[in-house]
Amino acid sequence: QVQLVESGGGLVQAGESLRLSCRTSGINFKIHRMGWYRQAPGKQREMVALITSGGGTDYADSVKGRFAISRDNAQNTVHLQMNSLKPEDTAVYYCNAYKEFFPRTEYWGQGTQVTVSS
Repeated sequence: QVQLVESGGGLVQAGESLRLSCRTSGINFKIHRMGWYRQAPGKQREMVALITSGGGTDYADSVKGRFAISRDNAQNTVHLQMNSLKPEDTAVYYCNAYKEFFPRTEYWGQGTQVTVSS
């Protein structure tokens, strides 16, 4: 059974930091591209940060320089360090695991709420 379990969300003030974690089970973590996405009320889900199986990273322009994604293959866990948080970062944050080569697989966590007050 595949599970992606996020943790670390909460309510913070603007300028503060949070660290999200996503612990996975039931997948070959090392070969999956891992990512964090977010969805704010009334908006579409958007990519926040990605990290490939080889450690390459990509970020949305809105979080570059403030967020950092990392992975721990020994713990089957991916993290998102979020610094200098802004009210516009308020959203539900979802963990994603994606494998492109056959058979293509994609899994999502249940989401964790991040609320940034001004």
